[in-house]
Amino acid sequence: MVILPQVATKLKEHTPEEIEKQLVEGCLRGHNRSQELFYRHFYGYAMSIALRYSNHAEEAKEITNDSFIKIFNHLSKHDGEKSVRAWMRRIVINTALDRYRRNKKTMGDTDLQEVRMETPDHNIIDQLSAEDIMKMVQTLPVAYRTVFNLYEIEGFSHDEVSKMLDIPVGTSKSHLARAKMKLRQMIKDNHSIKHER
Repeated sequence: MVILPQVATKLKEHTPEEIEKQLVEGCLRGHNRSQELFYRHFYGYAMSIALRYSNHAEEAKEITNDSFIKIFNHLSKHDGEKSVRAWMRRIVINTALDRYRRNKKTMGDTDLQEVRMETPDHNIIDQLSAEDIMKMVQTLPVAYRTVFNLYEIEGFSHDEVSKMLDIPVGTSKSHLARAKMKLRQMIKDNHSIKHER
């Protein structure tokens, strides 16, 4: 873990939250070294969020770097009593969504259609790691993946997703249903391939 020099000798006496607070304080005082350490310390965290909303690693890096510019420009607005990670998470998500809205050609305004919802086979799902599932999510069409991430992973409601993406609530529900349908098919296909070996 990269930490400020003044805490290096007493690492065991400081929690990660205390170290992160010191990094924030150093940045607010305008210390270039603190900004560099802050960037290194939180880069992996920000990148892991950006990857969920990106088509490839290069795009995720661009989202991450754009997010850090916003983070450094607005760090003084962060409430020091609250988690810096939760605050950063929202900035990274918003940066990814801004990029998505700029780049989207059309998301379609179709209302929720009848989608056959099959009960997932939990035995199959239990055999998959979180990494396997996230890889499958990454292969979804960008519109479906974005709604899936916001609703299922970030915990936003369809009303909130609708406002964030500037789409009807019905479209949010439709994209989520289709994302789940595609994921179920991928999980079944993955299971079949493993049993054929």
